[in-house]
Amino acid sequence: MSDSVVTKFLTRSLHRRSFFRIGGAVAAATTLTLAGCGDDPVAPTGSSVLSLGQADAGLLNYIYVLEQLEAAFYQQVLAAAPADMSTEDKDLLTQIYQHEVVHRELLLQALSVTGAGALSNLEFTFASLSLSSRSGVLTAARMFEDLIVAAYNGAAPLFADGTYLLLLGKIVSVEARHAALVHDLLQAGSFADNSVVEASGTFAGLERTLTVTEVITELNKYLVIKVSADNLPTA
Repeated sequence: MSDSVVTKFLTRSLHRRSFFRIGGAVAAATTLTLAGCGDDPVAPTGSSVLSLGQADAGLLNYIYVLEQLEAAFYQQVLAAAPADMSTEDKDLLTQIYQHEVVHRELLLQALSVTGAGALSNLEFTFASLSLSSRSGVLTAARMFEDLIVAAYNGAAPLFADGTYLLLLGKIVSVEARHAALVHDLLQAGSFADNSVVEASGTFAGLERTLTVTEVITELNKYLVIKVSADNLPTA
């Protein structure tokens, strides 16, 4: 990512209960020297299923595809926002979209450092979602934000190189704020309800965690060409 793009996002004026203070996340991520030169991104081919790869590079591809999903979703919503969405709603979703683009590009650069090919330019379909109303858009946004946070929580322990955890930790902290905001827009005070926090058991009070397999099942519902996590680590 170029310095100009980083600076733009560091200096952007963001509001709404300080949910969007992402400067620290971007600044910390750039200290990982993510601007290396790796293989060119791998464009989807005619294959019916695309492999995410293996080891840490495969896990980065997994997270990268999820960030592409989010960016594509918000881009489509903002291109044809429902009539009952307020200007503030659209402004907030625009800011979330911009953050997702930052996350997507940071992960692409991280992949380039590994030398592994990135699954870029994937095509998504949201035809199964009801996006013609504010409620429908925010319900879908809540689903995606909760999915991504749970995916990060599940993927983090699988990385062999702990260096990546700094980057992932910074990104997921922003994603959690996105999720909290969208929950609150739908229903005030619902940002930490039982749908995102374990209500009982060993992990009671902690954020929900999903396995790679569970996330891929959901992710593939919105991918035109499906992805496979068969070679990713599981423990």
